Amino acid sequence: MSSISFPGHHPSSSHHDGSEHNLYPLSFDGASTSGFQMNPLSAHPPRTPRTSIMSSNTTVFNPEVYTSKEEVEERPTDLEEELPDDEEDGPKAEAKGRVHAEDIWREMVKTSNGRDKALKLLQYSMKLYLLFHYTLARRMPLKAGVGWETGLLKRIESTVGGLSLSRKCLILFNWLAPLTAILNERNATPAYASDSNPSLPPTPKPLLHTFLHASPPVLLELVQAVADDITTFSKLGLLGKRTGERSGRFADWCWFASTLVGLVENGVERSIIVNSRQAVESRLYEESMAGATAKSTPRNTKIDNKELQLLERQDYWLRVQRAKLFMDLAFVSCDVFKLKRGKEAVKTFSGLASALLSSSKLYDRHRNSLVKVLSF
Repeated sequence: MSSISFPGHHPSSSHHDGSEHNLYPLSFDGASTSGFQMNPLSAHPPRTPRTSIMSSNTTVFNPEVYTSKEEVEERPTDLEEELPDDEEDGPKAEAKGRVHAEDIWREMVKTSNGRDKALKLLQYSMKLYLLFHYTLARRMPLKAGVGWETGLLKRIESTVGGLSLSRKCLILFNWLAPLTAILNERNATPAYASDSNPSLPPTPKPLLHTFLHASPPVLLELVQAVADDITTFSKLGLLGKRTGERSGRFADWCWFASTLVGLVENGVERSIIVNSRQAVESRLYEESMAGATAKSTPRNTKIDNKELQLLERQDYWLRVQRAKLFMDLAFVSCDVFKLKRGKEAVKTFSGLASALLSSSKLYDRHRNSLVKVLSF
């Protein structure tokens, strides 16, 4: 019977002397009761060649044929510390059952960001109700004797305005975060040394030099936060109305520019995540075709699967962030370009969608924090 030798197969090699390197040859002798033997180390062995061209000493597969020696070995990585534990069992699954929605919202409203998201959901939910009500009222005018409904609408409108002002007050002094980042960068850079007298202590760089060499997104965030504060102080009556309108329009342009920058950064991050995910999927496929499955190399397969889950999760939240940025872009474009037709509808729907997307991300973050605390 003719035989075919596969790459890596040496009939006269000492690997067929019954040692641990033997890869379980297939036997097709007439006296054999089982017919053939599969590699017990592989849960999904690759397809074998046809029986008509197989000999009694042909190797089923050899990982070294498909992968290099470095790929076959256990890949050292510190990813195990970053990846979450399995959700099916263990203390983490028990902790997830003990975390309730009210606990997560309680932790969210403790922070100014979470309170802002909660108020934003209330604000745009009411605006959506008002939008539908006035749209229907144009087609079906109110009947006489329903003055209580008119009063209710006025109270809802007043509540929407109060929630908007409350949210503006919650984000006061947000310029402290970018200012601190710029000043920390200034302290980290080396100071100037005096050329005329080297014995003198080095002179720190001027503050203007630090601002001019700061990151453009950080500078844009700083300027926008300052303009938002001026607008808020104008609404509170501390500054004039004309000053507030000018600063508000300038803040809208800053928000528009920062949203475009955020979309570009999001696209770059997503491309990196997608490339990493494709690399992991390719590595898993090559390992499966080489016979390196969850039984033969459990550590490699487990790490790759967890890394793939982590990358998919990151890509999911990046897509959520991209959708939120598009909603913000639609919202601020109505004010920047002074759109009139459909302005209220666009701002209402985009504002509510942005609130839902940003709240879901913050909700998931606080949920994971509570699960991590309760799992220890």
